[in-house]
Formats: sequence, structure tokens, C-alpha cells
Amino acid sequence: MPKADYAVFEALNPFFEIIQKGLSGLVDGEHYFDTIADDAFFEFRYHFPGWPLTIRGRANLIASFSGYGKTIKLHSGDALVVHRSQDNRVVILEYEVHGKILSTGISYDNRFISVVTIEKRRSCIGETTWTPWLLGRR
Repeated sequence: MPKADYAVFEALNPFFEIIQKGLSGLVDGEHYFDTIADDAFFEFRYHFPGWPLTIRGRANLIASFSGYGKTIKLHSGDALVVHRSQDNRVVILEYEVHGKILSTGISYDNRFISVVTIEKRRSCIGETTWTPWLLGRR
């Protein structure tokens, strides 16, 4: 995907950037989506209305994120902790993102843990969980 096409995801840049920082030196690609293998598999260990529990393929992941910036605008990502697994292909990332829910103006603060399996310098398997109690904090 050309860089210009990533402009529609600008509201999520802090999310993409914190993950890129955590995977620095381990994956190739300038943008988060560039680091994802075409046949990647993602599993989300939480139930969020309208969000799938699994996503197969890079193109489907990109499509899933396509409307996100219409509801949430992130302004920062932080609290990154990187854990290397005994399996050199696996990295565990802990991080937070912060922003606003556009329809209400309420703060959006969320903490995630992502388990990423890397093959051929691309993310091929991802599993993410989150702590929903941070959502909607004023």
C-alpha cells in the first residue's frame, strides 16, 4: 500500500508508532501495516462490539482499521515494555494509548498486551488483550 493511502489512518498513528517502537530492529517496514505478513493471523482476546475476534490476512487487518479514526482520535502512546520470549520469534509488548472518543469528547485511555510472532522479519501471528476499565475515563 502506498504511503499516501495510510493518511486515512492518521488518527491511529500513536498506536502504530508504539508498536513499531517495540518491534524496532525485529521487523522490516516503515509503517505498522508494512510490517505485517500478507497471510498474518490476529486473535483478539476481548469482546468489543463490532470488532472481530480473529482477522486473517494483512488486507483484512487494514480494512478492519479503516473506520476507526472516525470514532477515536489518539494523541499518544506510551508505557511501552518489551519482553523477549525464550522463543526468539516471539515478542510480548505492553503499552498504552490515549486519545478522545470523538462523539462524546471523553478521554480514551487503554492498556494493551500484544504477543507477536515474527517470521522472515514480518509479524505473522498476533494476539492482543486489553484492560477495558481504562476506557472512557474523564
